Amino acid sequence: MNTKLNVTEQNNVNTEYKQEKKTKAKLSLLLLVLLIISMVGTTFAWFTMSDFSSVNNMDISIGSGVQLLIAGEDHGDDLSLYSSTLTNEDINAQLDAYDASLADMVLDPLTSADGKVFYTESGVQRDENNRSFLQFDMYLISSEDMWVHLTSTDSKPGMNDGTAVTTSSTGGQADIIRCARISFTDVEEETTVIYEPNKGTAVAGQTTFDLPTPMELSNNTRLFKLTALTPKHVTVRIWIEGEDPECDDDVQRANLQVKLNFEGTDDNNVPLS
Repeated sequence: MNTKLNVTEQNNVNTEYKQEKKTKAKLSLLLLVLLIISMVGTTFAWFTMSDFSSVNNMDISIGSGVQLLIAGEDHGDDLSLYSSTLTNEDINAQLDAYDASLADMVLDPLTSADGKVFYTESGVQRDENNRSFLQFDMYLISSEDMWVHLTSTDSKPGMNDGTAVTTSSTGGQADIIRCARISFTDVEEETTVIYEPNKGTAVAGQTTFDLPTPMELSNNTRLFKLTALTPKHVTVRIWIEGEDPECDDDVQRANLQVKLNFEGTDDNNVPLS
């Protein structure tokens, strides 16, 4: 009798053990599913699709220093061939060589430590103006020696042409303005500076600057120095920084509007007039 009871009790124990194992197995499976769901729901840098609108708004103007002029090509020291603006048409004239235009320019997420050479997430180097980054040249000239600064100040009150990188996209797409970078390379001096509008978390290996609020011209906002009546050849590159934490799937199909405004100062960063 006791033997039968012991066998029955043992069977019950075995049954309970099996049920407990099944319960643990189900729990483990549930945790695994939840883990997979949480991983899928996590957003990382480098958005997975490149479906941007274009950088089809480029406004480039000169600030209050009337001696500072600009052009899309080198006209030597003939000041009459330079002006106070560089238009979309001037940039499109350069993009013709790439069979491209601002209207169809697409920016893939790339990364660059120096603002000159660009790579995809997988380490493939990309060329300019081909579903990659926007590149164009400009030439600045002045009637006297000066430092050229990037400034968010309007060229004239009410003009709304100060340096700014904005977007008409809303929601998560609006974060695109924190992923943008613009580099300025002094071709003769072989120096490059990188402007990071709305600067946030630093990207490893990349040195950038942002414009102060309120705007104050200083050594930190200098781009390069001009010698009187000598054109300065500058290459401008605009890209979406894939290593930026904000460069995730939320910013797909966003668009950028870029305004650049330059101003000339003396060695003490006092604007020339």
